[in-house]
Amino acid sequence: MRPPPPRVVSLVPSLTEAIAVTVPGALVGATNWCTHPAGLDVTRVGGTKNPDVERIAALAPDLVVANEEENRAADLDALRAAGPEVLVTEVRDVPQAFRELERVVAACGARSRPGWLDRAEETWDGLPRPRRRASAVVPVWRRPWMVLGRDTFAGDVLARLGVDNVYAGHAERYPRVPPAELRAAAPDLVVLPDEPYRFGPDDGPEAFPGLRCALVSGRHLTWYGPSLAEAPAVLGAALADAGLPPHPA
Repeated sequence: MRPPPPRVVSLVPSLTEAIAVTVPGALVGATNWCTHPAGLDVTRVGGTKNPDVERIAALAPDLVVANEEENRAADLDALRAAGPEVLVTEVRDVPQAFRELERVVAACGARSRPGWLDRAEETWDGLPRPRRRASAVVPVWRRPWMVLGRDTFAGDVLARLGVDNVYAGHAERYPRVPPAELRAAAPDLVVLPDEPYRFGPDDGPEAFPGLRCALVSGRHLTWYGPSLAEAPAVLGAALADAGLPPHPA
C-alpha cells in the first residue's frame, strides 16, 4: 500500500499551486494569497509576510514550504522551533525555478517528475531568439514606487522574451525609484503587472504619459509553477498589445 503524502503547509502561492496539482491531498494549509488552483480547500494560515505560526503548528505539518524572498527569516525560525521541517526555496531565474520546483514536489511526495513541469521547461527551452530587444522599467509597487532591480526571476522572464530591465544593474533587487526618474530613463516600455500591486488601466499608466505601457498578468510574470507553461504566450500577447513586436512562433 502506498504511504500517504506528508502533511504540507505552503507559504508561497506559486508553490501552493504546484503542490496541489502534483500531489493531491498533501496540502493541509496555505496562505490567504494562495488563489490557485481555484477552490483549494485547505486551512488558511495568514499572509506570506505574517503567517500565523500557532495555527500552522496546530495543523501538525511534516513540512512547511517557503521562499527566501517571500517569507521572513524570523517567521521561518519560529516555525522550525515549533517542530516541522522547513524547506526554503531560492528562485532568481527560470532554470533555477525548474530545479527548485522539482525539489519541492519530490519533498511533498511526488513519485516522478510531473508532466506540467516537463512541458513548462520544454516551452522555455524552445523559445527562439527575439527579433529585437526593448528596454523597460517594471514597477511592482506604488506609494512608494518600487521597481524590479537586479537578479530577479521576473526580470529573467522578461529578458527571455526580449525585454531588458533598465534597472537590472541596480545595487538593490527592488529599489525605490520616483516616477520622475523612471520617466527620465526613457524606456521603450513600462511593464505593469497586476501583482503584487494591482496595476490596471486607471492605476499606473497615467504616471507615464507618452510612454507605452503593458498591463501584464502578475501570475505569469512572477509565479513559478504550472503557469510557467503558458507564460511566454500570455506575456507575449500583452507585450504585443503594448506595441512590442510579437515573439516569433
